[in-house]
Amino acid sequence: QVQLVESGGGLVQTGGSLRLSCAASGRAFDTYTMAWFRQAPGNVREFVASIIWRTGFTYYTNSVKGRFTISSDNTKNTVYLQMNSLKPEDTAVYYCAARPTVVVGSYNYWGQGTQVTVSS
Repeated sequence: QVQLVESGGGLVQTGGSLRLSCAASGRAFDTYTMAWFRQAPGNVREFVASIIWRTGFTYYTNSVKGRFTISSDNTKNTVYLQMNSLKPEDTAVYYCAARPTVVVGSYNYWGQGTQVTVSS
């Protein structure tokens, strides 16, 4: 069965950096799109960034462009989210997600989430 396991969250000061990891297992992911979402208390879950595993094409929500970088390591079946210049408004639970690239729409696999807290 498919498993997505996030790690790397924690507490960091404003302006600091964190790198989140998502270890994927249970199937081949070369035909998948991987993404990071986040959910702050009282807010809906929002899209952060995505990467098409086969091509490396990336896409970001406007609020993180220039600060966050999504990447993948095919040898480790792992997706990363490098987060720089962190702001208090980046505080949220960050989730890794996956969907077949050809199926546009909702993601059908999710990790358990990792907490990121940015102090002011």
